[in-house]
Amino acid sequence: MKTFAMMAMIVLAACGGDERGAGATGTLEMVEVDLAPMQPARVVEMRVREGDAVRAGQVLAVLEQAATESQVPQTEARVSFAQARLRDLQAGPRAAEIARAQAELRARQAEADRAARELQRIRALEEAGAISRQALDNARAAASLAAAQRDAARESVRVLRDGARSEQVQAARAEVTGAEAALQAARRTAGELTLVAPADGVVITRIAEPGEVLGAGQPALTVGDPRRPWTRVYVGAATLPLLRTGQTVTATLDGHPDPTFRGRIASINPRAEFTPRVALTEDEREDLLFGVRVEFDDGTGMLKAGLPLTVALPIAEKRP
Repeated sequence: MKTFAMMAMIVLAACGGDERGAGATGTLEMVEVDLAPMQPARVVEMRVREGDAVRAGQVLAVLEQAATESQVPQTEARVSFAQARLRDLQAGPRAAEIARAQAELRARQAEADRAARELQRIRALEEAGAISRQALDNARAAASLAAAQRDAARESVRVLRDGARSEQVQAARAEVTGAEAALQAARRTAGELTLVAPADGVVITRIAEPGEVLGAGQPALTVGDPRRPWTRVYVGAATLPLLRTGQTVTATLDGHPDPTFRGRIASINPRAEFTPRVALTEDEREDLLFGVRVEFDDGTGMLKAGLPLTVALPIAEKRP
């Protein structure tokens, strides 16, 4: 947000020797917001020009990054895959999967039985000296392999019947959470490449043009809110103690005594500005000036940035 300090002169009006009111002149400003990408990007489209009125949420500029074009669909696919895996684990095995595993177990069991019988036959032949020792070793290895495959098939059936372990479900749920977080980050990154108006206002400056590459934080345009004009006036050390934040004030435009505009004191600078920094004598203390920010709610459209106006500060009567 930009703010521009203004010089202002304070004119005190004395009434019967007592300080009862003060008028101060200042220059109107408006709240201005720079719109910039959060990361380096190329400007694709600028949809507004300087002076255009805009509405809150209106798209003002579109930027792009080569790395983000496919990031959102990729993370969406990752989320879908993780969610599907989690649903499968939570639902447990289907009847068809169990039946297929049982059929595989039966086949492996039959093969193991056949290999065991063949081993017994080969062992008897080897003991009778009808075949070589190598043939017996081969039969023994084939029987061992068939038995191992049968045991593996039996374990698969058991795992299917028991369903997924709680640790597997938790891991799958964590994978879904991580994928969803990555998707949100990708969407947020893509959203940051679209610059929208933060509030109703007017385009003050259009800095970038299509085709330009902007760095992170480099403004593409500036939007001002003319409905919230403000000014900064300066008061002396004698006046400052009589002011307080939140007080209602009135102001008039120079050359236009009517209408009178209502505002409020938004802030008071507790530190003196200008010279001198250290006031020792009475004359030096009179030179101390303190900034007072005054904000207005303008429904007429007359309070435009750059116009001078006079603010009537409500100052409480001094106690005797």
